[in-house]
Amino acid sequence: MNEMHFAYKIRQQLNRRLHELPASSVSRLEAARQCALARQRVVVHQSVLAGAGSFLQHHFEQLRPKQLLLALMVVLGITAYTYWHAELSIAELEVIDSALLSDDLPIAAFTDKGFDAWLKSSASQ
Repeated sequence: MNEMHFAYKIRQQLNRRLHELPASSVSRLEAARQCALARQRVVVHQSVLAGAGSFLQHHFEQLRPKQLLLALMVVLGITAYTYWHAELSIAELEVIDSALLSDDLPIAAFTDKGFDAWLKSSASQ
């Protein structure tokens, strides 16, 4: 006997004995059922975007101004560091490019494997 068949048999037995219960017990059971149904959560179907909006609204309502300020400072710090790092890389490339353009090197020098190491060492000086 599987679970569904067992549950069906129990339901049949409970329904048969329902008429034998006293009226006071039936009314208490009905009140308990109504209370349980009132507490039951109702599934609401909504679009994905509406779900994301309610998720964000729920989490942002609980944030304090100090937390928002701290998060904003972290984002600004990461942005400033990224910008600064990009500027340093561009400055290094400018030095190398200007050194290459001002020299009269043969084409074979550009294909030499040690040329890149020499450029970096001369750029750092």
